[in-house]
Amino acid sequence: MIEQHPLQVELVERIDWLIRLRWVAVAGTLIGVLVASQVEPQLPVGPLITVTAIIAVYNLIFAIYAHRLNLRRGTGIRRRQSPIFAQIQIGLDLVALIALLHFAGGVENPFAVFLVFHIINASILLSRRASFLVALAAATLYVAMILTEYGGLLPHYNLPRLAAPTRYRDLSYLAARTLAITVTLLLAEAMASSIVARLRARTEDLLRISQSHEAKSRELEEANQKLRQLDIARTRFITTVTHELRAPVGAIISALELTLGGYLTPEKQQEMIRRAQARAQELLDLIRDLLELSKARQIGETGYEQPVQLAAVLENVVELMRVEAENKDLLLSVDVAPVVSPVLADAGQMKSVWTNLISNAIKYTEPGGIIVVSLKEEGDWVVGTVRDTGIGIAAEDLPRVFDEFFRAEQAKALVQRGTGVGLAIVKRIIESYGGTVHAESELGKGSRFSFRLPKAHVPSPPAA
Repeated sequence: MIEQHPLQVELVERIDWLIRLRWVAVAGTLIGVLVASQVEPQLPVGPLITVTAIIAVYNLIFAIYAHRLNLRRGTGIRRRQSPIFAQIQIGLDLVALIALLHFAGGVENPFAVFLVFHIINASILLSRRASFLVALAAATLYVAMILTEYGGLLPHYNLPRLAAPTRYRDLSYLAARTLAITVTLLLAEAMASSIVARLRARTEDLLRISQSHEAKSRELEEANQKLRQLDIARTRFITTVTHELRAPVGAIISALELTLGGYLTPEKQQEMIRRAQARAQELLDLIRDLLELSKARQIGETGYEQPVQLAAVLENVVELMRVEAENKDLLLSVDVAPVVSPVLADAGQMKSVWTNLISNAIKYTEPGGIIVVSLKEEGDWVVGTVRDTGIGIAAEDLPRVFDEFFRAEQAKALVQRGTGVGLAIVKRIIESYGGTVHAESELGKGSRFSFRLPKAHVPSPPAA
């Protein structure tokens, strides 16, 4: 649906108003003719009623056409045809009014001032140029009526109660009437057009202000919606973190209370202290991951982004992780393409991505398994992949693997320690730099995590 300008909508509504007003004019003219015929027996009632009937007929046609235009609302047809439709109506009304004036005394009829109403309507409905042409046409038609009656081309219908029978041949009187009507019509057009132009300008200003306020209101609503979503996310995050922290802290406190209370044998005390130490290490891991997640949330605000060679970062991470993989009897293979373009990122964040992906693969792959890490280019992207032959992820859990604090049941059964934050950190880092991350897995057959980042556009060094 085509959105219409308020001024165009107003034009369509005023055209409908003009048709309704014309019905009132038809009824008023009929009543006026009947009343005037009692006062002026010489009044040509037949021609006047005929002209009035013609007005009623073409107004009926206009009403039907306007109804059809209304049925096409929103198609743009009304917007294009309404100005032409208004011009046709005003033009026919001028001709009809001149005909009524001719049969009701011609130049002697004082109701020639009714021409002013048509000029005002034209100023309201049409452009300034079009309304001026209407005023000029009205003056021309009035003068033509006077001249044709004066020259005998048209009969003059004298109304004795209004003027002497020879008044229509008095050149001084005709010149005065012609000048008065012409000046009145042109002045009326100038004043009405000026007022309407100012009103339209103010309407345009108000419309722009209204649209600006609506746009700002929408922006504020969107901002409020984002704030509400952030508040919900913050509350959920705090609740989840509190829950995750409570378990290890509670376990540490319980272990220390049992140990310090003297309820345990020395052997049990040592075991309880080791449990407390493990829970403390778990708590420390969680705090470290939360700090890493907090840093990932602030990506794009630090301004530390610079071209980073992912191959170099990967090499450093693999050197640190290879011992852990060998201790678990895992084969860690690395495949890096000969040429890999840099990406625009932070080197520390990229190290976190590789570390989380590779450590997860090591953690959830049983001894004797294989882990393959690859890095290559695909079009305008740099693609990194970590594939393992580990325990895999169930299909129903796969959509949630990047959620904060989520751990699948198979992962919990194999490795009790884990924060469930590592993959969430990876996702936030990669997406913050304009990339995407994807997981594929089948339970019992391993997993494949891949990410891609856009190449950095590094300017070439200037020629020597």
